[in-house]
Formats: sequence, C-alpha cells, structure tokens
Amino acid sequence: MTHTTIPATKTARRGAIIEVLASQAITSQEQLRRELAAMGVDTTQATLSRDLLEMRATKVRNAAGVQVYSVPDADGSHTHEAEASQARLVRWCQDLLVATDLAGNLLVLRTPVGAANLLGSAIDAVRMDGIAGTIAGDDTVLVICRTPTDADRVQAALLELADPGSTPPGPT
Repeated sequence: MTHTTIPATKTARRGAIIEVLASQAITSQEQLRRELAAMGVDTTQATLSRDLLEMRATKVRNAAGVQVYSVPDADGSHTHEAEASQARLVRWCQDLLVATDLAGNLLVLRTPVGAANLLGSAIDAVRMDGIAGTIAGDDTVLVICRTPTDADRVQAALLELADPGSTPPGPT
C-alpha cells in the first residue's frame, strides 16, 4: 500500500492519470475517473476529458488486443508499453549497473560516469512496487524505497535483471 499524498493541482492530477494508465488497462474515461477517485483524486468528466485531450491520450491495442488509453510517459514511451519499459530496464541493468549498496530503506546504485539518469529513468518507467522515487546524479542513482524490506527486494530484482542471461518477464 502506498502512502502517497496527491495535491489538488492540475499537474498532480495529470501525474496520477499517467500512473493509472501505466499500471492498468483502462478502457473508458469512467473507469479512469473511478481509479483516480480511489487514489483520492476527484475530478469531473469534463475536466478528465480535457486533460486526456491536452495530454495527447489515444486508444491503442495493448498486448492482449484490448483497446486501452495511453499517453506519452516521461521517458517518451507510451504508458501502455510496460513490456518495452521492462526490456529497457533489463538492458540498462545489464549495461550500466556497476554496484549496489543498501542503507536501510535506501538503495544506492553505481553506474559508469554519465549513465545514472538512464538507469534511474528506466527504474521510474517500470514503476516497481515499494519504490517511492529515484534521484539520479552523474554516476549514482538513489532509489528511495518505502521500507528496508522493499529495498532488499528491489536490490535483488535489479541484480537479477543485471545477470547477462536475464530476459524480461512475459505478459502476466
């Protein structure tokens, strides 16, 4: 369970829309409005419709062939492309992850100089459970996990992905 507080701003509402569209197959505006309300984001149908238009939302077929809403995500991919985001994370873990270090609920990842943003962005795009956020410098990514147990789990998952034999999981 996340403990995220979402302010009642347009920017926060649109961030919540991206979060929902990235984590669920949303087929209607009413379904999206209900999911936002469950997150504590109350919005009218007219506002939601305007947000989707301004965010360049489209309906696309997902891997299961269902038409779902999608918007461009922060990394340039579309929110429905979870498998592509996972594949990017596998590639960047294999190519860029040099070392990891746990400090309570914090996970410090080392990369080659200049590569931290690539790895941090890939972690953000897959929206792993237990991660509150990431901060990337030049050669270091700070992964802020919700609990030390989450940090252990995230570290193990990233190290597994860094294994040269690792492949992204198939659709679930």
